[in-house]
Amino acid sequence: MNGTLSKVHTWGRMIKFSHSIFALPFAIMAMFMAGRHLPGGHPTLGQGLLIVACMVFARSAAMTFNRLADAAIDARNPRTATRPLPTGRISPRAAWSFLIACCVLFVISCCGFWWLDGNRWPAALSIPILILLCAYSYTKRFTGHSHFLLGAAIGLSPVAAWLAIHPASVGWPALALMAAVSFWIGGFDIIYACQDIEVDRRDALHSLPAMVGAARALWIARGAHLLTVVFLLILWRVGGLGTLYLVGVGAVALLLLIENSLVRAGDLSRVNLAFFTVNGVVGVLLGVAAVTDILLTAN
Repeated sequence: MNGTLSKVHTWGRMIKFSHSIFALPFAIMAMFMAGRHLPGGHPTLGQGLLIVACMVFARSAAMTFNRLADAAIDARNPRTATRPLPTGRISPRAAWSFLIACCVLFVISCCGFWWLDGNRWPAALSIPILILLCAYSYTKRFTGHSHFLLGAAIGLSPVAAWLAIHPASVGWPALALMAAVSFWIGGFDIIYACQDIEVDRRDALHSLPAMVGAARALWIARGAHLLTVVFLLILWRVGGLGTLYLVGVGAVALLLLIENSLVRAGDLSRVNLAFFTVNGVVGVLLGVAAVTDILLTAN
């Protein structure tokens, strides 16, 4: 039993399963916003389960591919050298098998919408989405904009969720939510990358902090998070959301202010607090506020 739990923990650590909490609430937000256009006024249980399955399998596939692509780089970085692939606790063969399984399960989950309600869009876009999510892993090798490319890739999740629930209603609200997520993810990925400035410069990797320095990079992250709040407010106006959602946006703005105040160019000791704890609360808090707002309005 202990051996099984240890293996599960090792795999969970490799793919950072706990990080699913970052993007999943936004996909669920989009699912409920799109569900307002359905005959019943909300998504079905089957649709909800398929959305969660798609999110988990897509993210697991993308993170596994990232670990495989960066295994040699991770091995040279003291901060990441203890990860399961560099240390051999997970073999490349096992990682590739897991990656293939996640890709297959993601495609099957996307096809579930076709079987459930005749929506072919998720199935048609499943392979291009997987390619996009995996391709991000190589962007830091040639561009300093990799943080925002990651944000855009993850930002597609609410649009994809909306498309899976009610394709005909995809419009400005879905795009505003995508922009908010993209700038949010891009901003905190810049903060996180500040830990690896020297390693990135040594290995000729084009992270933004390595290119412009921690101080300037952190200001760019602050600007990105300001844009996050702006697009969340735009979503309030164009998405027909109410007061409870607006209160959630206010709380998110405060949390992002706290997050950016925790990290300074000369003191990166609280990056993990800013990255893991604050961002986890941001996603859950806004997701709960938005979904509750939608359900109360519907009733």
